[in-house]
Amino acid sequence: MVFDKLRKSLTGKSEGASAEDYLEIDLNQAKGEEHKVMIKLFVLKHYEDVNKILESLRQGYTIAIIETKILRQKDPIELKRAISKIKKTTDALDGSIVGFRENIIIATPSFARVDREPELVMDDKKPANRFDDSY
Repeated sequence: MVFDKLRKSLTGKSEGASAEDYLEIDLNQAKGEEHKVMIKLFVLKHYEDVNKILESLRQGYTIAIIETKILRQKDPIELKRAISKIKKTTDALDGSIVGFRENIIIATPSFARVDREPELVMDDKKPANRFDDSY
């Protein structure tokens, strides 16, 4: 009875519900929020900085580029723990993690993969890979 009055006041109808009275809502779609891929730079200064990285990766739209030089110089054991934690989370998210040079780690969620094989390009002068930092 109360629902009939409410339905009548909102829709102007009081009889039984028809198929047109129902609206399907997609709960996976956020209201008006557009998800874009974000590439975020992080610097590991302390082991606790890992939590910010993991939070961003768990959101599913962030590719993390992580600088490890400061923590490597301070405490290599803490760096190993941090990398291990990032690797476990990345694996759980079906993502990808790759070390790049000595102090960079790239971690991605499941929608992206990092090619682990450098592609060699022959030049007239010298062979160079695509990760050459002479740009």
